[in-house]
Amino acid sequence: MEQEANSKNVIERIRDRIPVPTKISYGLGTALDMWGFWLYPGVAFAVFNIYLGVDPWLVGLALTLIRIYDAISDPIAGWISDNFRSRFGRRRPFILIAGVLAGLGLPALFLVSPSWTSHSFLGLSSIFWYMMGSSLVYIPIMAMYTVPYNSLGAEMTPDYEERTSVMTYKGSMQKIFEVANFYALRFTNLSWFLLPGTVVGKNTLAGMQVYSCILGSLMAIFSIVIFFRVKERYYEKVVVKTKQRISLKASLYETLKCKPFRVIMGYGAMFTLSTSMVGSLGYYATVYYVCGGNTINGDNWNFWMGVAFMIGGFFGAPLLGQVARATQKKTAVMVAASIGILGYGGSWFLYTPAIPWLQTIASGTMGLAAAGLWMLHGSIGADVIDYDELTMGIRREGSFTACGSYVLKLGNSMGGFVAGLILGWAGFNSILGAQSPNTIFWIRAMLASIPVVGLVGVILIISRLDLTKQKCEEIRTVLEKRRGNV
Repeated sequence: MEQEANSKNVIERIRDRIPVPTKISYGLGTALDMWGFWLYPGVAFAVFNIYLGVDPWLVGLALTLIRIYDAISDPIAGWISDNFRSRFGRRRPFILIAGVLAGLGLPALFLVSPSWTSHSFLGLSSIFWYMMGSSLVYIPIMAMYTVPYNSLGAEMTPDYEERTSVMTYKGSMQKIFEVANFYALRFTNLSWFLLPGTVVGKNTLAGMQVYSCILGSLMAIFSIVIFFRVKERYYEKVVVKTKQRISLKASLYETLKCKPFRVIMGYGAMFTLSTSMVGSLGYYATVYYVCGGNTINGDNWNFWMGVAFMIGGFFGAPLLGQVARATQKKTAVMVAASIGILGYGGSWFLYTPAIPWLQTIASGTMGLAAAGLWMLHGSIGADVIDYDELTMGIRREGSFTACGSYVLKLGNSMGGFVAGLILGWAGFNSILGAQSPNTIFWIRAMLASIPVVGLVGVILIISRLDLTKQKCEEIRTVLEKRRGNV
């Protein structure tokens, strides 16, 4: 009897395993998330504040309002995706159509003209209004891609350990594609965009217009690959079989009633708010402290810091995945947060004009921590969806993905707004090359302190999670007795 049970477990593990090519194909989708959502806020201050001269608080306000709007559109996208039925499943059609449209639409976010800086509407810059208007159209398209895409990741395997493997591939590939965000401003240093004899030194706007066309083309190609290479595991045996529809109320209110979900959203929001608040400040610290206000030199260093962030993240996801397998997922989250505290806290000492390359050590450590935290966030999220199916009797990947995205993006938007306020409060002036010592001090101080407070909060919040490996395996056993294997 024991031998028969062991044999059954082996067969089950083989069935649950996802082929490496499929994991890689799924991982390609992180490029759309990285470029479609995070390229824009990553370069917004450099393009719209430093190059075009829009007030930093206005740029921060635009990014905040954009993310709030983005957060509102996600639950609707999740509700639509959960209830959609087609011969291709409920996720893949959106990944294909919205992914292609998002790629084609990315360059439109930068189709402004320097001449607009002298125009205003209702007392606010015309460029501010263009930022809002173009995002009003683009954000729902991205939401209809990212919510089904991330929901698909939670559906790929029912195995506790294999979910960590899927998210490890996704997290490591995400770090590779994230380098493109860091390279963006260095791309604008190419000779085609240089403006000798000017304070700004280069045409950052034209560089981003060309660069976004290149990335947008790749986004369209990757969405097509995912559509053909990744299948929906739960669709035929669970979704179609139950024929249940999910109300918009269930997509919002009832999702947030799930206790384990509130725990992981709390830790994700705490990390996002504290790090996005100073993400822009890191760029300013590099350009105006380490490089003394030389934007070209600063953008070059920003690229190498992106490479260091990528390398740290590439190894961070599998490393912390091993920690999760050896202990528990929540223990691995605590380890990742502790590493992040070292990286962000150490930025006070490692960002120095005396030895510029030291800042890459801080960036690599930050990347390692961030990759581990987001990989574990996705892996635990899939366990939470099983927990919810046990209690509610229906699978709502889209609802959880959308609700989680809402909370995280709200934190990110608030962080971007606060960053703009900090820059204004610290006395930053884009017209000046070198900034005052007081301005530099506060940029460095906020960069080194706020994320540390947030990461301590992450450790405290995740300690409340009670979804252990044993409990998750018990939940799976009950679910498979109820509706069969998938």
